[in-house]
Amino acid sequence: MLKKIPFWFAYVFLYVPILVVVVMSVNAGDSPYSWSGFGLGWYAELAHDQEIRTGLVNTLIVAAGSTAIATVLGTMLAVGLARHTRSKVLDAIATLPVILPDIVMAIGLLAFYSLIQLTLGLYSVLLAHAVFGTAAVAAVVRTRLTSADPALEEASRDLGANGLTTFLRITLPTLAPGIVAGALLAFTLSVDEFVIAFFTAGPQSPTLPIVIYSMVRFGVTPEINALATVLLAVTFTAILAVQRLTRLTERR
Repeated sequence: MLKKIPFWFAYVFLYVPILVVVVMSVNAGDSPYSWSGFGLGWYAELAHDQEIRTGLVNTLIVAAGSTAIATVLGTMLAVGLARHTRSKVLDAIATLPVILPDIVMAIGLLAFYSLIQLTLGLYSVLLAHAVFGTAAVAAVVRTRLTSADPALEEASRDLGANGLTTFLRITLPTLAPGIVAGALLAFTLSVDEFVIAFFTAGPQSPTLPIVIYSMVRFGVTPEINALATVLLAVTFTAILAVQRLTRLTERR
């Protein structure tokens, strides 16, 4: 029994705060700390909050755009590193944007934008998120490549297929689960990212984490709990969908 205490304590420590947020999101009262009865009024308030809707739209635009760029570039980077080079230095450089502290990335990107005189806006945040998203996708796809059989690609070339045909018919289907997982990771990181977005976003284009930060500076409200619950539900649904898609792809 004593051996199981640390295990259960870890689960309690991780998930009880999330459970509290979900429960208090349906609190009928104005206090985020005391229960006053069941009610969905804060979800209605959330739906009518123009600032939150604007931040959500901006976040989805940035996340979708940066994920699309990161998925393509990250897959190409992973294949290039695995098949066409053995340099440990290039491997380290490819994963550097994920390893570096966010504040370092944010200051570096802001300095770069200032150097090229780029006006800050949604596109500057999108490009910034695509940088670390590419590194994340490359790391996941590279892991998938280690379990792929290179003999299949060699057999395809021996049978007369060119490099593009081999990539599209052999390599890409083999890497599909890793690509989907990497895209999900890049999307999740982009939606959740605050520091880099705070440094690289314009004043008229705040993302949802920036909007939430401006709201919680004066205390947590039930509306914030409702928003966190919605984001949790969307993330959980996306993870389940991707896991099912990955299993179907692996079976095929």
